[in-house]
Order: sequence, then C-alpha cells, then structure tokens
Amino acid sequence: MRSIRGGRTVTGDELQPMPEDWERALAVVAHPDDLEYGGCGAVAKWTDAGKSVAYLLVTRGEAGIDTLAPEEAGPLRTAEQIASAAVVGVHDVEFLDHADGVIEYGLPLRRDIAAAIRRHRPELVIMSNHRETWPGGYLNMADHRVVGEATLDAVRDAANRWIFRDLGLEPWQGVRWVAGASSPRSTHAVDITTTLDRAIASLKEHKAYLAALGGEMGEPETFLRAAAEETGKRFGGRLATDFELFPM
Repeated sequence: MRSIRGGRTVTGDELQPMPEDWERALAVVAHPDDLEYGGCGAVAKWTDAGKSVAYLLVTRGEAGIDTLAPEEAGPLRTAEQIASAAVVGVHDVEFLDHADGVIEYGLPLRRDIAAAIRRHRPELVIMSNHRETWPGGYLNMADHRVVGEATLDAVRDAANRWIFRDLGLEPWQGVRWVAGASSPRSTHAVDITTTLDRAIASLKEHKAYLAALGGEMGEPETFLRAAAEETGKRFGGRLATDFELFPM
C-alpha cells in the first residue's frame, strides 16, 4: 500500500463484530501487500476457523519499487505475495495482470472481477479501502479507489445472468457482504489478538518491497501492532483490524 495511514481519528463509535456465519470469501485488491497492510490478521483468524479464503490481485505490483524495473519487480512481487498468503492459510492466489499504477475503471475490469466471483462463489467479498482518504486524512491512491469501486459493481454484475453472458459461468447471487479494509468509515472489526503475529509474518514476506519502502510502513511489527491497538480502542480494547461493511 502506498500511503501512510497513521494518526487514525477515533470517533468514539464502537465497532461491531464482523459476521461469522459464512464459509467462503474472496479478497480483491490492486497490489501485492494491500491485504497485508489491511486485513490479513482477520484472514488468518478465518482460515484457522476452517473458512475458505482466496485472493485476487488485479496487478502484480510491477510499478511499486522505484529501484527495480517492472520486468524484474513483477515476478518478484508475485512470489512474495504467494508466500505471504500462505502464512495466513491462503493457497489460492490469482493475478489479473492489469497494469500497476494505471488501473482503469471500466467494463474490462468489472468483467474480470465478476468472472472471479462467479468462479469462487463467495459469501463475503473483501477489498481495500475505496474512499478518497485513509483514516487520519491521508490521500488514497487511484488504484485502490478504482479497484474498490469496480469490486462493488462487479458483485452485482456477477449476480445478473444477463450481464457478461460470454463468460460462460453461472451467475452468483450469494454474496451477502462486501467488506472494505482500513476505511475511514469503518463499522466492524475482527479480534486478531491470536493472529497478529501471523499478520506481521505475512507482511514480512514482502521483503524486497519493504526494503525499498523504508520508513514507518517498512517496519511490519511497529506499524501493524500500532494499527491493531488503535482499532482496539473502538473494539473493547482488543487488538483488532477494521472493515467498512456493506450488506448486499
């Protein structure tokens, strides 16, 4: 993820527990590392409980390391993402190969995401924050916003049998919620007291990216623990990760 999200504003509104009465989830994000900075502590909790979670990456993050050409960075970051997902119990990781940094909202993107939803048939769809800012007011980047908006729309596309008929896939009307991680309008949370260490280990698998990133966000232990503690102030004092939940 490309923007610092420290300095979260706590409103005093208590976060509600995320729904647990589901079996399959699909996480749709723009880049390798997006889930690790947002929701993988919750993912670890869910896979530990026997739930199935798959990842869909819109890009391979090839434009994310200033010191590496895309041709070198893309395969490296792909491998890091696959290793990172395995730490939290996710072994189904797909890449759509849209161009990193210049993802365009439109029918091709919606079609690709809708196809994945029809294949995986999730009850919960997870995405990154699609709002203009992060908690604390820091500006979000275009790729995150575009993928989030396209994901929300693709959930409805996937449910409509008359849209993207050429995919040859049965419509899927079973998505019950979409959850946006690390939103400034978060409504729900997951207790990650027992999985924070795995979330940190998962982020540490992005070795090349973290080395190039540096700064506050280049320190997984410090960054993720502080975020979990801050979120916990609205969730009974427990270490937690937050989501903006959209019932469908």
